[in-house]
Amino acid sequence: MKPLHPLEGHEDQRNAVARAFFSGRLPPALLLHGPTGVGKQRFALWIGQLILCANPTDDGPCGACKDCRMALGLQHPDLHWYFPFKKPASKGSKERDEEALEETRIEILEARREEPLHPTYSNELRGIYFGTIRALRREASRRPALASRRLFIVGDAEELVAQESAQEAANSLLKTLEEPPPDSWIVLTSSEPGRLLPTIRSRSTAIHLPPLPRDRVRTFLERESGASKDEVEKAALLSGGAIGQALGYLPHEGEDGPLEKIRKDAFRLLRTAVAPSPADRYARALAETPWGARGLRDLLTALEGWIRDLAAVSALHEVTLLNEDNRAWLELTVQETGIHPARAARSIARVERTRREADGNVNPQLLVSRLLRGLHDDLVPAPRSLSRAISAEAR
Repeated sequence: MKPLHPLEGHEDQRNAVARAFFSGRLPPALLLHGPTGVGKQRFALWIGQLILCANPTDDGPCGACKDCRMALGLQHPDLHWYFPFKKPASKGSKERDEEALEETRIEILEARREEPLHPTYSNELRGIYFGTIRALRREASRRPALASRRLFIVGDAEELVAQESAQEAANSLLKTLEEPPPDSWIVLTSSEPGRLLPTIRSRSTAIHLPPLPRDRVRTFLERESGASKDEVEKAALLSGGAIGQALGYLPHEGEDGPLEKIRKDAFRLLRTAVAPSPADRYARALAETPWGARGLRDLLTALEGWIRDLAAVSALHEVTLLNEDNRAWLELTVQETGIHPARAARSIARVERTRREADGNVNPQLLVSRLLRGLHDDLVPAPRSLSRAISAEAR
């Protein structure tokens, strides 16, 4: 078992939480929101350690008492952490299904005890299910097991909404927020707080965690990851100030990290979009599965980064690109196609719309096909003679 890594950054937010706690004014429900992988769940665990610590200081938990050590090992019985995961197969009854949900959560917690440092990424369809929130409510009805206080963390709480039976889980959690148990706090985390029920947001005090400076991400990776200097530098640049994202760009067991694989796939998608042959675009779209459009979200986010780089190059901005390692291709593509910054901006808006559509029940093949055709029209100017013909016909 490995203890949790130190919380990096967010000193102002830490100080504000500590002051509120020591003065007895810490709200019973908090909503930590900010970019994906910026450290929201690690911050929530730090709050739990602060609440449970036997000898807290003005700077936060002592880190040495029994309660701190147990919290850092994810073993404290009064620190309860719930998060989205892939739903296990049905066991045939409501009671057994809820037992399976709790068993799955405990298995994931055990894996995180063994390897607490992991990328903020999953390629599975995940959710926080009604049965999981029922388990949280049952736990909240009991008294603390060891300390005099408790903390309940609901990570990636926007996944409460992604339910097969409307908003049961979110509504169930709302009841706990409306009537919080004594000597207990609830911390929600979300990268997309707009997806939460308005009533949940209104009953939680929001704390924004902004991206970290790139040098803070770099320092953390140098200290904790064991990656090479070049790998750390590249991951820090791609991270957007989020350590959890940076970890996804580092190699793992001799292979590209999961987010690096997605970044390369997004690059291939962009190359297909600007290529002259429509057959390539249709073939790429048909390569997608006909279901599970939500799995395209990370790919579309990475694609947006590539197009932003195209926009920067086409505007002749001498800035560091997100995908700096492919600057030569970006410059050559702008030179050969004549991409205009306004066209790139239009295509970014198109990708954003597609990402929103991916949250619905849509066919990924149709979604990607329409996106690639639209991106080609946005980014690649029509031949001048054809443009004149179209203009004349319009008149």
